[in-house]
Amino acid sequence: MTERDIMNIDEAAELLGVSIKTFNKVLHNEDMPARKIGREWKFSRRALIDWVGNGRSRDFYKDSGDTRDEDTNDVELTPRARNGEGIRTAQTEKPRARRTAGWQIED
Repeated sequence: MTERDIMNIDEAAELLGVSIKTFNKVLHNEDMPARKIGREWKFSRRALIDWVGNGRSRDFYKDSGDTRDEDTNDVELTPRARNGEGIRTAQTEKPRARRTAGWQIED
């Protein structure tokens, strides 16, 4: 199978390794490079690869509202327990911000 330069939504989601549902959420909430032609979205393979490559995880966490100081070690994991799970031992563990904070799903 040859790689196409212009892809539909199914092919673009497969390229990024995510479900169509997840891809649609990102398409509608991020500044993803795309064009809508008629009823269909079209994506450039190169533009999507560049878009992913130019992203920074730090920007994502900044936008999520996570205000924890990156330099503090507020949670310590002990060696794995018998069930393979780490055990949280911090005395003042702060709740984590949701990764999807600020996302809106339109009906």
